[in-house]
Amino acid sequence: MNSLPVVRSPWRIAILVLGFAFLYAPMLILVIYSFNSSKLVTVWAGWSTQWYTALFHDSAMISAVSMSLTIATAAASMAVVVGTLAAVVMVRYGRFKGSTGFAFMLTAPLVMPDVITGLALLLLFVAMGYTLGWPGERGMFTIWLAHVTFCSAYVAVVVSARLRELDRSIEEAAMDLGATPLKVFFIITIPMIAPALVSGWLLAFTLSLDDLVIASFVAGPGSTTLPMLVFASVRLGTNPEINALATLILLVVGIIGVIAWGFMHRAEKQRAKDRQRATRM
Repeated sequence: MNSLPVVRSPWRIAILVLGFAFLYAPMLILVIYSFNSSKLVTVWAGWSTQWYTALFHDSAMISAVSMSLTIATAAASMAVVVGTLAAVVMVRYGRFKGSTGFAFMLTAPLVMPDVITGLALLLLFVAMGYTLGWPGERGMFTIWLAHVTFCSAYVAVVVSARLRELDRSIEEAAMDLGATPLKVFFIITIPMIAPALVSGWLLAFTLSLDDLVIASFVAGPGSTTLPMLVFASVRLGTNPEINALATLILLVVGIIGVIAWGFMHRAEKQRAKDRQRATRM
């Protein structure tokens, strides 16, 4: 039976183009103005790469970028571990005493305003410093703890959605053959949910790198992240170096996104082939 031809409506194409233009036109303008030789954003004075050179000679900007990338990488990695364990508890262990409260507390950071979260964490760190003497001062470590706290909730949601879609017959067959639950988790479950782990890590990394409000509450005098530095710079006037930095970040994020999409697409194709083989047997 022949499939009907797809009718491409001009209105649908126009709406699609407008949607993509609304999303990506500001980014394109930002990239173009990063090569503007004028220090004024509203004045175009010709093409130049001077702001990229100035960016790499700005020690404060480089230090903030390094700190933000370090915190985001560490927070995303820890959030994947904590979020995956929480997702396994919610999905695989079913109903248990306190399960409703556990699920509520896990997903609360998703809907909690950042101001409330940041203030609550600040008061927690101050109280712990007075009573326990730890942490002695707020800085990079307290920012990392705060980011792990709210990033774990996002990772748990992504991983739990993937766990609910898995066919547990493969895991049950492995345990019937003598594999321990821990071995099944690392040998079978982890590879099957690998795309969700990658997605969760990328989401947590982006959220941590982008956070301004919570980091402003829990940061110390010597710990300035990139969003905090950019926000302070914009309040005093637009710095063309920020355009160059944003362009480089867009380039790096785009490359990472393409690579991650390639890995996930390959994993999905391999999983589809495995399912076809299983159905033919």
